[in-house]
Amino acid sequence: MAPKSLGKEKQIGDDDEVLQAVILADSFNKRFRPLTTRKPRCLLPICNAPLLDWTFESLALAGVQEIFVICRSHAEQVKETIAESRWSKPGSGIKIVPIMTAKETFSSGDALRDVYTRGLVTGDFVLVHGDLVSNIRVDEVVRVHKERKKKDRDAIMTIVVKECGGGGRTRSKGDSSIFVLDSETSECLHIESVIGYPRKTHIRIPREILVEHPDVDIRNDLIDCGIDVCSVEVPSLFQDNFDYLDIRRDFVHGVLTSDLLMKNIYCYVAKGGYAARVQDTKSYDSISKDILSRWTFPLVPDNNHPAGHVYEHRRGNKYIARDNSVLLARTSKIGNNSLVGSGAQVFNNAQIISSVIGRNCIIGHNTVIDNAYIFDNTKIGSGCFIEQSIIGTGVTVGDDTKISRGCLIGDGVSLASGIQLEPFVRLSKRIDDEDDDDSEVEDIEEDQDAAQARLGVDANVIVWTRTSFSGSEHDEADEDGVDNIKNQRFMRIGDDAADLDVSDAGSESGDEESESDDDESDLHLGNLPTSSSTSLETGGVISSDLKAENELRHEVNQSLERAFTEGHSLENAAVELKTLRMASNVPITRVREAVISAIVEKISIIEGGGVPQRREIAGVVSRWGPLIGKIGGFDAVETISELQIHCTTSTRFPLFGQILAALYQEDIVEEEDIRAWHNLPASQGDGNEQMKKCWLIGGQMIEQFDEQESDDDDEEESDS
Repeated sequence: MAPKSLGKEKQIGDDDEVLQAVILADSFNKRFRPLTTRKPRCLLPICNAPLLDWTFESLALAGVQEIFVICRSHAEQVKETIAESRWSKPGSGIKIVPIMTAKETFSSGDALRDVYTRGLVTGDFVLVHGDLVSNIRVDEVVRVHKERKKKDRDAIMTIVVKECGGGGRTRSKGDSSIFVLDSETSECLHIESVIGYPRKTHIRIPREILVEHPDVDIRNDLIDCGIDVCSVEVPSLFQDNFDYLDIRRDFVHGVLTSDLLMKNIYCYVAKGGYAARVQDTKSYDSISKDILSRWTFPLVPDNNHPAGHVYEHRRGNKYIARDNSVLLARTSKIGNNSLVGSGAQVFNNAQIISSVIGRNCIIGHNTVIDNAYIFDNTKIGSGCFIEQSIIGTGVTVGDDTKISRGCLIGDGVSLASGIQLEPFVRLSKRIDDEDDDDSEVEDIEEDQDAAQARLGVDANVIVWTRTSFSGSEHDEADEDGVDNIKNQRFMRIGDDAADLDVSDAGSESGDEESESDDDESDLHLGNLPTSSSTSLETGGVISSDLKAENELRHEVNQSLERAFTEGHSLENAAVELKTLRMASNVPITRVREAVISAIVEKISIIEGGGVPQRREIAGVVSRWGPLIGKIGGFDAVETISELQIHCTTSTRFPLFGQILAALYQEDIVEEEDIRAWHNLPASQGDGNEQMKKCWLIGGQMIEQFDEQESDDDDEEESDS
């Protein structure tokens, strides 16, 4: 499939300045080990296409014309993938140049110093990693960056961030940031890294920031997209400062705190689009689901698939390869949000649930694949159960094997029948004579007696310990760093880390006191709203004000009562609510809770129920339900949770199921949202009988969805 014309793309020979991009292909950490012992992370498949190809697609959408791929680990494989990419073919409009850097390159800073030494970039350029999935038009960010430089000659970088509610699944609990921005210019004044563990209860803002900038926003609702628009001088700053290793923690922090550089960094807050990095196995799972749920459109499996595969998109976001090579037994079941690659065979009574199956895979009889990812050419025996795990290329799994949540199985591993893997086990194939040397794997191989006892003396596998995939490549993981063992739990597939006391901007702050420096202002994380921007005037202190929230709820109720009575349009009602929210400075979640409560209470209780009651609910939800999404920060799963919480304390409690069904019929929430809400531990009520009843009602709806899918599958088979 030839690349689609981008319409506005420029040819490299034109007089206009060429838009360049630098891709850092290496991750410089070990979070995907052992999947990355034989290939780099950027070549791991996501929805059956290498991550690097998704990054190329993202940059092509943005109008980039020249791309430098900086690679160290498995560089020859990266070069081969680039040569095979459709964007390397003549007429693509993009020039891709692989740059093999030295083996001594152990950090992003080292890679950018190499960019400077080689003189690769000639003007403003886009800097990303090779694990980016995005549909954001970065060319617009470049335009804003260039316009800003005309006003501020010291502007050297624009960081792309995206608004996200506290429940967004691509928002990492293990590695996030709080941004302090100038309210008028979006200049980035301070970034505070927040890891999940150990718990962080304070951030410190230099006092001079508050003196020099009379109005700032404290933003804890932003996702760092990993996209930077940089001026040509950025690589030289890395060259001048050899202690800059990490782009955010070292370079950005260094620029913002330096009294000598006098350079400025800005943020571009993307209101729409999608952008996220596959930084760990947790985000791998989240981004895979976002692709299958079509949040990344037009980058979806059935349209512009980066590897050129062709898929049929069926109801429920099921994607089946369209080359007639897929064998699906009549009694097999493909669930929603699943993808089955070319040449795959799924035998009788096998179930694929919210999973991705690679090309030429075999799934045996009575096997269940639940929220798992199976790479190409893998054979899964009969009677197996695999959940929330990633299985590499060319793996063989014997019959009646159970692979519990969080497991990573490296390429070429063979597991005998009847093996029961505990959660979070990581296995790789033993080193063959022809394999490349890997001293780390050799060290792990030295002590494998326990593994042979569990997996059999003839097993060709080695078991990885926690320390073997901790930390980064340029330093050891310390007990307080982002790669400490407990914090890694927030970044691994299948682990909700619910037993850890985490840093959460919406949680209560701890009992301990912290001494405050004279030059810094302390802010308690527990007092920051969960998903909002907070204005802070000079000398001000952010505090959680329950009185303000109660006043907001009262004002929202009055505003909606006027809208209901006077028949306001949704747009006008939304504008008034947004104005109230900005004036009261409370989280958007509080506004949404008040709106949901008001809409539910607007529904009249009809004596006798039945059809008249359903009509009443449908009328109110059809007229006012869309308002929930128009006030901003919409999250369908949180909407269902808030509906559940309100109904448990309302006389409308008996109507919960009908209201939820009406929201579904109006496309305000989707089937996958109801399933996601139902899977939340909090939705089960934890001893609250009313909450439990709502959860059971939701379960009945899911059973109806499953029955409908079964009927649809039967109809498809009868038609064929």
